[in-house]
Amino acid sequence: MRTTWDFAGTRALVAGAGGIGATVARALAEAGAAVVVLDVDKDKLDGIGAGVTGLVADLTAADACRAAVDEAVRLLGGLDVFVHAVGANDRRPVLETRDEVWERLLAVNLNSAFWLGRAAGAVMVPSGYGRIVYLSSVSGLLAHKDHAPYAATKGGVNQLMRVMAREWASDGVTVNAVAPGYTETGLTRDYLARPGVRASMEALVPAGRLGRPEDLTGPVLFLASAESAFVTGQVLYADGGRTLV
Repeated sequence: MRTTWDFAGTRALVAGAGGIGATVARALAEAGAAVVVLDVDKDKLDGIGAGVTGLVADLTAADACRAAVDEAVRLLGGLDVFVHAVGANDRRPVLETRDEVWERLLAVNLNSAFWLGRAAGAVMVPSGYGRIVYLSSVSGLLAHKDHAPYAATKGGVNQLMRVMAREWASDGVTVNAVAPGYTETGLTRDYLARPGVRASMEALVPAGRLGRPEDLTGPVLFLASAESAFVTGQVLYADGGRTLV
């Protein structure tokens, strides 16, 4: 992976070591940042590669989120960038969605966004500088069938981001989101392997293909950079035109 961004001296924390989170973490490290990544899965952390420090953490508990951010700040010596790339999905109709599924997706996708973002903001606001980027989804805008908990949590992330952006704008802290279209990751692999699914999904994208984790590094790194100082409270759709149709 190659990038033209210069993050030398930047201290970055990425939550989530899945396909998008790992790709963003590697891009930040390649651009010169010191990077810590949080995930509950040690195997995913071990697979990210050199230049990135992994911390195992349960991101569905408030105390664990706070402790993980504290430890990352200790290791980094401060915090300039926080990227939230945590996500889970469970595709089924509303009438078939069990309570425990709703609660789990709420905890993974939205609760962690609040708890980790709040802890990151508590470090950034007093320092007078920070960049927070959430990985949202086109599902936070579009009404996809069989996506009720996921869509609700991503819509919640978008509005949480806006409130944080407004509260912290005068403190030099920007808060934005990147909303991918359907992206080929471990989270979507099994679904895309079903007969006819890939073709039907590609047909909805004007660009004619599904997204890749690498498609998101440019948008995320821009919003994580010093150059985005006057951009806050925005959702950047990196979706190949999916939200146009």
